[in-house]
Formats: sequence, C-alpha cells, structure tokens
Amino acid sequence: MKRWVWLGLLGGAVACTKVPERPPVETEDVCPGTEEMSLPTRSQSSLDAEDGSESVLITFRPRVSASAMASTDAFAEDARRVGAHVSHRFPRINTIAANVTPEARAALANNPDVLRVEPNRPVHAFGMPSLSPSLWQGALPPNTRGSTGEYTDGLKAVQAPQVWDANGDGELDVGAPSGTNIKVCIIDSGWDSRHPELAAAYIGGKDFLDGDDEPLDQGKVDGVLQWGGGHGMHTAATIAAQLGAGAHVRPGEEPNGVAGVAPTVSLLVARVLNVNGDGNTANVIAAIDWCVSQGANIASLSLGSVADSDAEKLAFEKAQEAGVLAIAATGNRGTNETSYPAGYDTVIAVGAVDSNSAWAPFSQYGDFVSLVGPGVGVLSATIVGGAPYGDVQAAGTRYASEPLEYTAVGVYTGKMVYCGLGERVSSCGQGATCDGFVALVDRGGGILFQEKARNAIRAGAKAIIIGNNTTEGGGGFTLTDPAEYWVPTTAVTLASTNTLKGLAGQDVTVDVSGLDYLRQSGTSMATPHVAGVAALAWSACPALTNVQLRAVLQESAHDLGDTGKDQKFGYGLVQAKAAVDLAKLRCPSPAP
Repeated sequence: MKRWVWLGLLGGAVACTKVPERPPVETEDVCPGTEEMSLPTRSQSSLDAEDGSESVLITFRPRVSASAMASTDAFAEDARRVGAHVSHRFPRINTIAANVTPEARAALANNPDVLRVEPNRPVHAFGMPSLSPSLWQGALPPNTRGSTGEYTDGLKAVQAPQVWDANGDGELDVGAPSGTNIKVCIIDSGWDSRHPELAAAYIGGKDFLDGDDEPLDQGKVDGVLQWGGGHGMHTAATIAAQLGAGAHVRPGEEPNGVAGVAPTVSLLVARVLNVNGDGNTANVIAAIDWCVSQGANIASLSLGSVADSDAEKLAFEKAQEAGVLAIAATGNRGTNETSYPAGYDTVIAVGAVDSNSAWAPFSQYGDFVSLVGPGVGVLSATIVGGAPYGDVQAAGTRYASEPLEYTAVGVYTGKMVYCGLGERVSSCGQGATCDGFVALVDRGGGILFQEKARNAIRAGAKAIIIGNNTTEGGGGFTLTDPAEYWVPTTAVTLASTNTLKGLAGQDVTVDVSGLDYLRQSGTSMATPHVAGVAALAWSACPALTNVQLRAVLQESAHDLGDTGKDQKFGYGLVQAKAAVDLAKLRCPSPAP
C-alpha cells in the first residue's frame, strides 16, 4: 500500500497516527529533458541580515534653530556614528529609516535626542491575486465614448454613471464631473504600462523598491524578472479606467473592457509592494510624502498592517495638513481588528460589501470603519495576459474550465489520455508518448496538483485537464510553485470529467490564454471605489478642503446595517450622485 507525505489539497491535511517506513523509491522512465524542467528552483536569500541587524524607523526630537532637512541630516550622522546604515530620510516627520545591529539600537535608545525607535514593520496588499516594456510618456486625451457594457456592478452600485452619463448612452456628458484635474495617487504594487485602460490617466510615478521613476509591477523571483499579480493595476483601473479602451476580455464579455469610477482623473502611481504583495513602512511613508510633493489630492492605499506605527501616523497627519485625502482598506481577516493606515484618524477606512450591499464576511470591522464599497467579485484591469482563461474542446463540444494558478499559457491539440489519479509517471499508461498528449487527471488521492502535473509532464503531456471529483465546480486550484516548468493546465467540473473520460483516445484541444481583466475580492477592491467617488465629488467643487470632502462622503453615504454609523458599514455605502450633489450645495464658490 502506497503512503504519501501530502495527505490533502489546498491546505487541508489528513492526520496520521503512524507513518510506516517508506518503501524503496522505484525508478520510472521519464521523457528526455522533463526531469530537469520540472525540478523546482528555490531562492536561498533571506530577509535577515547576516550580522543580525534589523530595519527600524528612528524618530528624533526636533532641533531648535535648524531646518527640517538640516536636522534630519544631523540625525542621520548621529545614527551612522553608532553603526546604523541609513536608507531613508523623512524631514517632515524628523525620522530616518536604517538597518541597525542590536548594539546600535541600544546606543540609539540611550541617546536623549531620540524620541523612539520602532520596527520598520512589513505591510501587505489586502486581496492579492496569484500570477522592460516601455513606460508611457505623457498623457493622452481621455476617451469620452464607450459602451454601457463597461459599467461594472460596482460602478453602478456607487452611482458613478449617474454622475457622468445621466442619459445612459455610453458617453461622458459634457460638463459633468468625471474627475478632471483631480490627482489620485495609488500606493500599491505598481502598474502595467502596456494596458490601454490607463494610458490617458497616467501622469507619473515612482518605484520605491527599485529607486527609479518606472513603477512597473515587476520584480525578480529567483533571479528571473516576472510580472506581479496586478494588485495595483486592478485598484488603479477601478478608479481611472477610461471609456472605450478595451483589451483582451473573456469571450462574451464587453469588448471595451471596464470604465473607472472617475474616468478622467490624473493618475500618480507609487510602487511600494513587491510582486508577492509585500512591502514595509518606510516605503509607505516615502510614498505618501512623494504623493504630497506631486500635488496629489487623494491617496488610495489597498494595503496595511495590523500593527500601528507612530512614524507612519505622523506622516499621514502631515499629508492631511498638506490637503491630501487619504483612503485605505480595513483588511481581510473578517475580525474586529484595526488595520493601519486605515485606523489612523486622518485616514478614511473602507470596508467591503457584496453585490447585494451585504457585509462581506472577510471585511475587518470596528469603530474605525468609515465607509464601505463594492469588494466582492469586482471586475477590473490586471497585468496584460495575467488572468488565464481556459477552454477545452472535444468532439465539437466546448467545456467550461478554470485554469490552475501558475499554469502556462498556450494552445495544444493532441490525443487525450486518461491518467487516473496521476500518482506516478506510469499512471498515463501505454497511451502516453513523449511526442505529446493531453492528460486527463482525476482530483483526489491525497496528492497535490503539482505532483499530478509533474508526473503527467514527465510522461510527455503537453497539456493537462484536472477533473473535479465533487459537484462544487471546476476550479480554485493551484500548481503551488510559480518557479517550476508547467504546461497549460485547466480544471473541469465533475459532469464534464465523466463525459471526457468517454472520449479518451480522441483529439482534444486545451486553450489557456491570458486575459487582461480579472475579478477579485477584498477590501482592496472596495477602497478605490471610495477614492473614485471622492474624485468625482472634488471635481464637482475643487474649492472644498479635504476635511470638508470627507464629511460630504460620509453624510451622503447610503446607510446600511444599524441606523447611523456602525462597526461593519461605518456611515454606509459611498454614493457618487449624492456626494456630487452635496458637494455642489456646500461649495464655497460657484461649482463648475
């Protein structure tokens, strides 16, 4: 009887009371070259420095008769003298970021000029999906004509088309507020300059990871340059995607793509998250400072940490004093737990609701919640080709399928071979050939999908179909490791699996192509809906202050849950038409 180390799928493991000794490993014949291709590559890099140093934020007491810059330079020199390696200076908040050894940290703590030393805590994207082009130089005139098919459920839920397309003809109404002259700064994972949805909106960016002015959602993984998951692209397009600028969409969906809540805003992009959706406090502080320096009106942050930071809090206070309206996600733990920067008083904290305006169970809640926005199954732009779409065709029939996470993209037609559970290379039997075939593999058996795929590939498979063994659907599966060599791999429902088994031996086509739009869920997706509505209301009355605009958004929201402000919905679901009307009513000068 075979024993397997992994006894479960997608995190579900079966406990064993006794694990017997493993039998000798049998040697199997594999197709030439496939053994090397399917070996995973691992990075030996570590976030911990060899000398035991840690990254910290050091805040000093202001020095009398010295400018903020001069004081910060002096502080940095003080830190260097005790062995700190300074990486960032933040004159506005008398803070520097540095790597320090335990000895250096102790010396700084004893310095009477040091107010505090705190960790440069990690921050993460809220709602991260799984997965050197030229950067666009200069903005194009925005499109004013498209299709009402671009109006997503989220867009309609926040009333955006009612503001700039009141007659519903798919065109921007002349003179209607649509975000013009409002600068929105996205602090996230960067963007994809190849995507047409943001070509007219983008006016500049900064990459705080690579230290350049090209904030592309790209980075090296095990030495290989890869595109990220598109988190920043998705949030940016929710705000700024323009009409009629479609890219590659799923068959049957609107060819013009999607429209943003405020389709004529000016977009600034600050990249602080790597391709895995991870970042740190110092870069968030640097990014909000940069947004201020670029004249941003609104900062949208779909990221955070459950720990607060005094330095970060001060940075957002300074941003508010400079006139910026900061908006951030509450987080996706579904708990009564405050995340930051959403939890600071100077930031609008955004939770998520579904298409029925019901509270999303993943949305963090508490007294800090200000507003909610659509955050379940939100359709928006992603990295070009970053949303795989699967299509299986056999005997003239198409079968709906869902690609596995990290699948290769491509089209292959070949004889289909049934490989059972795929527990061995030999599972595909005599039908397998190194010249290529389509492997049909059952889900289950306590074997990870990546093991099934490796065995099929070693047997010669050029494409793989995973057959579900339950009625729950055909997807949500992963190949686990993005660094391995994979072939187009997609999953079908139980009903389709049973039909396809009867077609073994016939030619089957597996087509996994990359789409440019993706549905995602999270408070990350809700946050840009609120930022977009803020841009619409502000463009209706630019004379409003950021504090006045926040009041407009909260007072015009659609109350949900308990009457008045509550822990799950805050003041309610943000409403563009109501917010624009209230902004015009309160405008201290005639609204445009």
